[in-house]
Amino acid sequence: MRKGYNVTIWSIFIILLIALDQLTKFLIVKSLEVGDSVKVITNAIYITSHRNQGAAWGILQGKMWLFYIVTIVVLVVLFMFFKNEGYGKPLIQFGLSLLIAGSIGNFIDRLFRGEVVDFIDTYIFGYNFPIFNVADAALTIGVVVLIIVILIDDKEEKA
Repeated sequence: MRKGYNVTIWSIFIILLIALDQLTKFLIVKSLEVGDSVKVITNAIYITSHRNQGAAWGILQGKMWLFYIVTIVVLVVLFMFFKNEGYGKPLIQFGLSLLIAGSIGNFIDRLFRGEVVDFIDTYIFGYNFPIFNVADAALTIGVVVLIIVILIDDKEEKA
């Protein structure tokens, strides 16, 4: 790949993020029973051991075969986007790297555990947000970064 990709840096970033995701999940599985909860900040953040056999917010429970197919297709598309759209655009590379790491992190769980380990339990303005993990956070942040990039690019094109 050409110099503008910084593949080594982004590969290391992706590997470290996957490692962090898997390490935190390993620690949760080894130290807490499903349903156990540890208070971090009262009425705000808890570490709660939870399992999910579906997607975000528990949709499509038990459709593991679908997640295998979708994840592989999504990863191929993300790598293609990185190669074709990411050249010389570090924010796009950052957003796509977050999406790649998050997708692989949850894929590893589905492949080896048959379910995704979730544990970050937050209450935002009194709302009990669905329990998530490091991979989910990476996916969410990656989407937000790419939306911001698209909005900035769109604004620059109009100017």
